[in-house]
This record gives sequence, structure tokens and C-alpha cells, in this order.
Amino acid sequence: MTTSLPRWDIFCAVVDNFGDIGICWRLSRQLVAEHGIAVRLWVDDLASFQKICAGVDSTKMQQQLQGVTIRCWSADTDWAKEQVADVVIEALACTIPLAYQQAMAQQSSAPLWLNLEYLSAEQWVEGCHALPSPQPHLPLQKYFFFPGFTAATGGLLQEANLQQQAAAFNTDKMAQQAFWAALGISDSARFTQKISLFGYDHQQIASLLQYWQGAEAEVLCLVPEGALAQQLTLLHPALAATRSLTLGALTLQILPFMPQEDYDKLLWACDINFVRGEDSVIRAHWAAKPFIWQIYRQAEQAHLDKLQAFMQRYCVQMPAELATVVQRFWLDWNTDAELADSWQKFSANCAQIADYNQHWRTQLTANGDLASNLVHFVEKKFIMRRNFS
Repeated sequence: MTTSLPRWDIFCAVVDNFGDIGICWRLSRQLVAEHGIAVRLWVDDLASFQKICAGVDSTKMQQQLQGVTIRCWSADTDWAKEQVADVVIEALACTIPLAYQQAMAQQSSAPLWLNLEYLSAEQWVEGCHALPSPQPHLPLQKYFFFPGFTAATGGLLQEANLQQQAAAFNTDKMAQQAFWAALGISDSARFTQKISLFGYDHQQIASLLQYWQGAEAEVLCLVPEGALAQQLTLLHPALAATRSLTLGALTLQILPFMPQEDYDKLLWACDINFVRGEDSVIRAHWAAKPFIWQIYRQAEQAHLDKLQAFMQRYCVQMPAELATVVQRFWLDWNTDAELADSWQKFSANCAQIADYNQHWRTQLTANGDLASNLVHFVEKKFIMRRNFS
């Protein structure tokens, strides 16, 4: 990063539980650690932030963690007293306060304003990535920056040493045992299949649990806190108190909120990962285990178009029969269909899916990581400004 651009502001509105803050927190830390950038992360919900990062003090308006300055963003913030950053990121459909926008417009050299969009595999994203958008109410423009799955997008968040960390963990039996023990599981080796189940609630979840319960081999299902965990405690009230329950071949365990680094380990340690939203699905790509994405639901089934766009891109080099199996279960999981039959076929093909996902991960890595691509984009824009000034 050039010394002329030392300050970045990232604005995050916590809309859907923890995905938004999860992405912004990972991005902020990576910009500091790998690019030496001074980052100020503005968050409107410190209580949610604290659940994925225990070091956050939800009572403090300003604090610093892992090199990132964290500021509480509220209706009482006096934006007139805040210094405008050189680079301003409006993350994931949040809206920067108008007073801050007005301060941006008053600068002698306007900051570079980026709208970091939600992840999508749809074709139109490539045509809109990095385009400017003049603002009608102020003499400013912002640029659309789309994460994505091709070199024509901004890529995905991935720290420089993440895959090396995963490989080291997967070959270190002591580290794995310590991880399972920290979760209260002393006999992890007895389970033939370990599944992480992070998702929104599902009308047919009981059918899947019933199948696992009657499986020939023992199944461990780990359910992080969230909507689906709450649904399971309603189905099985004993879970609310014990947090763990054995039903035939199935052992269910509710997991407390965990730091992002531990959630990464959970994905590495499990054989199959159910993920939801955006932050967890990106981490599932890097874990390269078989995964199932529960996409955020939208009105009029619009989310299914996005799901189909991703499945088409993800499965394009997958053998046709395997692609059919994968897409069938993914659609069932995202449409509240009965699950047992399509799950049985998906589970039987997990070895092939895992092999394919190694190849898929290599393709995604070749696109560069989102943080580095952001930095390179910013540097080019400021070089152009200097050349034309």
C-alpha cells in the first residue's frame, strides 16, 4: 500500500445475524495484517460482533483489536468531528450516514468510495464489477466492487496462509484431538461421519435427522448457535439443557458462538459442512470438504436464481452424474423438500465431491483474494488521479 493512502473506513450494518460483520471483520484484519493499512471499522451492532469476537467490548464506542480500530456507529455519532478516510467502503448494502457523505464531498480531494457488494455467481456481475456510479445528490461517485468466482470479479476473501494452516491442521492428530476436546468431544474417532450443520430453519429437517438416526454407522452432527439450532431444541427439548443428545446412531451437539478461527477449524475437521449466507460458504470453499449452501431466502423465490447460477458455475467441470446428485440435494435443501433420498445419494458420493472441491479451490485461488484485489484497485485509481492532476 502506498504511504499516500494510509486510512480506510469500512462501514458495516449488521443486518442478518453475523454474516455481514463476519465478512467485514475478516476483511479489516487482513487489510491490516497483510497490507499494512490503517483500518477503522464502523459497526452499528457491537453486541452481535462480540459473539464472534469475544475481545469486543460492546460498551465501548471506540477500541482497537488486532490492529483494527473499531468504532460504534449510531444515531448519536457526531460525524462533523470525524476525519474522513482516504478510502471508504460501504459494505454489503449498508448506507453510509448522509452527514459522513457530505463530509466526503467537502474534502479537497474526494475519498475513493467503494460499494462492496454481496456475493453472486450471476453472469451480470462481471459486467458491473468496478464500474463507477455518479451520485445524484452530491459531487461524488462510488465504484461497485463485486466478490465472485471468476477473474472478472473481485474474488473471495482468503488470507495468504489459510490453506497452509488448513493443511497443517489436517495432518496434525494432536491439534485435531485438542480441538475436539475443547468442544467437549473426547471420542471423536468413533464417528464415521462428522457433519457441521449451520443453517436457517428448515421445514423438513426432521426427515434428515431421522435418516441419520437410523444410519448403520455413527454420525456426529455439530450445530452452531443460530436459527436452526433453535429449531432443533424445539424438536428435542432436552437439547436446551444438555446441549448434546444421542438418538440411535446420531449424536447432536449444539455449539456455542466461536471465534472465526475456530469455525474454520470446525470446517476443516468435519467430513461434510452445511453452510448458510455468505461468510460461512466462502470458508467452506477453502476447507474443500463436501458442502451444502443454504442461500439467503428472498421474496418470490429470487434466491433460487442465484443458487442456480452458482450451481451451474460450480458444477461446470463436474462429471454429469455427480453434478446431478449435488444439484438435487442442494435444491432440496433450499426448497424445503423431503431430504432423505437425495441426501443418501449425496453422502454416498462424498469422496468424489471432496476430490472435485480440491480442483475447484485451486481455480478460485487463481483469481486472487478479495482484500488484495481491493488494494490493487485502489492503488490504480489513485495513481490515475495523480497522473491527471
